[in-house]
Amino acid sequence: MPPSPLLVWWLGIRPKTLSIAVAPVIVGSAVAWAETGTILITPMIVALLGAVFIQAGTNLHNDSADYRKGTDAPGRPGPKRITAEGWATPKQVTKASYIAFAFAAIAGCYLIWVGGWPILLLGLASILSGLAYTGGPRPIAYTGLGELFVFLFFGLGAVMGSHFLQTGAPSLPAFLAACAIGFPAAAVLTVNNYRDRDDDQKAGKNTLAVRIGSTATKVEYIALLHLPFIFLFLIKDLAPWVWLPLLSLPLATYLCHKFTTTEPGPAFNTVLAQTAMFQLAFSLLFCIGLTV
Repeated sequence: MPPSPLLVWWLGIRPKTLSIAVAPVIVGSAVAWAETGTILITPMIVALLGAVFIQAGTNLHNDSADYRKGTDAPGRPGPKRITAEGWATPKQVTKASYIAFAFAAIAGCYLIWVGGWPILLLGLASILSGLAYTGGPRPIAYTGLGELFVFLFFGLGAVMGSHFLQTGAPSLPAFLAACAIGFPAAAVLTVNNYRDRDDDQKAGKNTLAVRIGSTATKVEYIALLHLPFIFLFLIKDLAPWVWLPLLSLPLATYLCHKFTTTEPGPAFNTVLAQTAMFQLAFSLLFCIGLTV
């Protein structure tokens, strides 16, 4: 028996991954607060909404596109996909993704009014990349560049864009904070790609995990979860409590142990959710450290 229509679309936007869109916005705003002592609430809230809509649109578009390309099917090791399960047609899911991107564009109109042409360029690049992630003749997700895409847009772009909305100018601390947030965001995708590596390889989806193999992917994941702590040393003068994210280090260590000792499969669904939780925990502790 299929879920209710509301639950179908809730599953389609993949709520466990939405924190990846929220974290960089609050961190960019917190860096601006640490630098200037002020914060613009409305631009921050609208940026949060825009980022969530872009993430939801990307997830929905990915759901439909992967089904069309034969990558997703019933019985996959990951969470159920609404198109593959037959709960919604590819056309319906694609249309829903366009609606999400449209809402992101509406939010972007206000943000462009606040931040000007740099925000226009960032918004257009984000939406087009969301569509190109699994769509078009050469999808990003099929080229091994998925982690780089996440780092650029859910790290550098989102953090520095949110900071720019607050201050009107880029800064080195904002760039360093963006790197710290981008690495664990990319790690979430690494979990996904490692879990699906065998199925992706059969379907011709050459993710980075497919290209570099099991051992190198484990090293990649360990690096992505521990690099953020190095960047704390680089911005140690920004605020007295900037070290607070070190409280999340035991979680990073635990996740690395779980990633490297667990066989790829459904068990990695929990690892994926916990990796997203780690990024959010690191980000919240970072924000508290920057603002107290």
